[in-house]
Amino acid sequence: MTKGLFISFEGIDGAGKSSHIDTLAQALRAAGRSVTLTREPGGTPLAEKLRALLLHEAMDALTETLLVFAARRDHLCCVIEPALARGEVVLSDRFTDATFAYQGAGRGFDLQVLSYMERLAQTGCALDADFMRNPDLTLWFDVPPAVAADRLAAARAPDRFEAEGVDFFARVAQGYADRAAAAPGRFARLDGAQAREQVAAQMLAAVSARGWLPKVAP
Repeated sequence: MTKGLFISFEGIDGAGKSSHIDTLAQALRAAGRSVTLTREPGGTPLAEKLRALLLHEAMDALTETLLVFAARRDHLCCVIEPALARGEVVLSDRFTDATFAYQGAGRGFDLQVLSYMERLAQTGCALDADFMRNPDLTLWFDVPPAVAADRLAAARAPDRFEAEGVDFFARVAQGYADRAAAAPGRFARLDGAQAREQVAAQMLAAVSARGWLPKVAP
């Protein structure tokens, strides 16, 4: 049976990551893979309800973090692990790196507590009860916060996170950089400030380099 793959898309709001998920899904399907598209917070009926609270209701950092991990646990057990067990490729718009970047670096929440919650929420959903799930590959769309802010201003009315200032997103961006430095074998940094076609080419090349797509011609 084909081994399942878990690929997460990460970056600050306005980095452009969400617009590239369909592109990668189409390429993987063309290569013969079954693909599940999902997102965080969200991905299940329960997690989508928690997402609505997170995006629109005022709360402190601890409440925010608890809701994020509650949504993730349900998402992991009900969607991600079953899809991986079927041999599918799971493409998720955000996973735990976002929590370390937003709640950790952005809100200043204790990183050791986040690490404990990470182990608690992400262990025990797979067949191996002691296995903690993390993505096989994280595509990090890195873009300057000021560029991301300009994109958001032209896109839509902001949610509770998108309405934060440039200083907040600078901290979030550094949080992503710290996560990438701690797990360089899992992260692929993409220059999200480039034109969409160039970013897509970087993304497909990163996945091809893992042997999961045919090699992209130079």
